[in-house]
Amino acid sequence: MTRAELLRALVATGRRYEPARLHELAAELDLPVSDLFVIAGRPVPAHLLPPDRDREVMREFAYRVTYCDHARLASLEDFVTGLASAAETPDEMEAASDMDGLPRILDGLLRNRGFGAGELPFTGLARSTINGMLSGRWHNLRQLHAMAGPLGWELEDLAPVAGEPLGPFKPCSVLCRHVGRVYVAAIPLTTEQLIQAAIEVDRLSGREDQGAWRPWVENQCPDVPSPG
Repeated sequence: MTRAELLRALVATGRRYEPARLHELAAELDLPVSDLFVIAGRPVPAHLLPPDRDREVMREFAYRVTYCDHARLASLEDFVTGLASAAETPDEMEAASDMDGLPRILDGLLRNRGFGAGELPFTGLARSTINGMLSGRWHNLRQLHAMAGPLGWELEDLAPVAGEPLGPFKPCSVLCRHVGRVYVAAIPLTTEQLIQAAIEVDRLSGREDQGAWRPWVENQCPDVPSPG
């Protein structure tokens, strides 16, 4: 079974999978365990979810991360992972969503990272477009590609989960999966730890607020082949 076939099977029949199997598949696919629970339509254990924290602090942290180039993103991921090792969350279960299809999955993947549409940094999509995806009004490869990066996913994984065939499209993405990996590492962080991480982000990036957003990443991403 190919990777895409496995992900499609999880969407279709994942409720039959035992939690231990989902943990195994997460390691095999190199995806967050909490994401596999979402895809399978199973309740997500609370210890895999973000703690209750200030959403404005999360929004500011997420925005600041986009000012780091790839070398700094790697250092930041290590720093955030170190903070996360000291975080504790309760071992309970959160009920699975009663939505279906991509809206359920996308909502769950965002919630796994502590995001609502309002906390996401600019992805290349209008807020109304993201809300349209969450409400089931539309999705296409261009939109999925723009959302895959901040989730730490590859389009080649998100497309089969969404039931979208791969093919040519004109990308609009501004954030790559290396930014998303930092957000995944930050899942266990408390508000206070997010503030610490934001301070480290600014130290690493040397960010100067010039009244305009100037992200790094997509054009410099080492995963993206150079033109020609």
